[in-house]
Amino acid sequence: MQRTIIVGASHAGAQLAASLRQEKWSDEIVLIGDESALPYHRLPLSKAYLADRSTLADLAIRSPDFYAKQRIHLLNATVEKVDRAAGHVILHNGDALPYDKLALCTGARPRRLLTPGADLAGVYYLRTAADCRQDPGGRQPRLSRRDRRGWLHRSRDGGLVASAGSGGHRARSDRPRPRACHRARGVGVLRPDPSGKGVNIRTDALVEALSGVGRVREVALADGESIPADLVIVGIGIEPNTDLAAAAGLAVDNGIVIDDQARTSAPDIVAAGDCAIHNMARYGRRIRLESVPSAGEQAKVAAATICGKQRKIAALPWFWSDQYHHKLQIAGLNSGYDETVLRGDPTRDGDFTCFYLRAGELLAADCINRPRDFMFSKRAIAQKLPTDRTKLSSPIAV
Repeated sequence: MQRTIIVGASHAGAQLAASLRQEKWSDEIVLIGDESALPYHRLPLSKAYLADRSTLADLAIRSPDFYAKQRIHLLNATVEKVDRAAGHVILHNGDALPYDKLALCTGARPRRLLTPGADLAGVYYLRTAADCRQDPGGRQPRLSRRDRRGWLHRSRDGGLVASAGSGGHRARSDRPRPRACHRARGVGVLRPDPSGKGVNIRTDALVEALSGVGRVREVALADGESIPADLVIVGIGIEPNTDLAAAAGLAVDNGIVIDDQARTSAPDIVAAGDCAIHNMARYGRRIRLESVPSAGEQAKVAAATICGKQRKIAALPWFWSDQYHHKLQIAGLNSGYDETVLRGDPTRDGDFTCFYLRAGELLAADCINRPRDFMFSKRAIAQKLPTDRTKLSSPIAV
């Protein structure tokens, strides 16, 4: 009997395990995760879960019964090394676990703030469920119940815009959805009304230092302003977890390099999710997509590859986010555009779409509260349909 080991119980890891059974892999599947919980949705952590409106069980991607019925063995452990020559992974306790096929779905970690004072109490990162819970024994600070229920409702300043704003305090951010939405188009619409939500968004603000005695009390900006702060949540992006792959001799370049079939530079090892980067012909470069849809697509292709089937990563990148009463939906990637076409008025309306074109071809669309535009854009971009720019600007939905 053969064994497939999946390192990383992430969105990609959970989907890969399920897809292996769908692809008729009948042998052993071991899904290794360094969190004790079942694989769960991470996006609600900064919203419903942080606000105590849902439990971790509510966020589970699949139920415990699913893994049992599909004979997917969940192992709570940390993989310290991949020994390709021996064909096994070495766990944190020294155990060696043999594999026939290996999938790396190691995800990403928060980018650390390197300014002075970043190690003060009251400075947090939000990536896992443990980051939302009190964990006195952890090496990294956790968002304790005291901070969640006390500081989030009574503090003067903080750093998590969407969730913290609902708690009635002001938050700081460099700009709303900086990589996802055209700056000139999206900032005004996505900026909440400070009087209604208690949110104060600062654009083009550079943090130079955090200060306080024992606990953060102030944030110093590059322009000389000092902002009182009881709680700072850092959200400055993520870094792919590639250390395991690099140590194993796999090709790494801002992510674990994979081909269109999710294979790494070692043919018996695949990778998927936030940790993986691959060449996207449509955009002419290697891209690492940090999104749930992309993780799912890559995981499905990786499972097919493990089972000896020919399938390629080809789905159009798309993203979404809820910002208060606004729903932002993005189809495609807007890199390399030479023209934008606007439908709606961002300065007046609560809904609009910004289309991005290159040499007349539709590349991407940012859709604010316009689901019909989003569905049209996904189809038009994926199928490379002819685009009439005059119709794109029409107030009538496509």
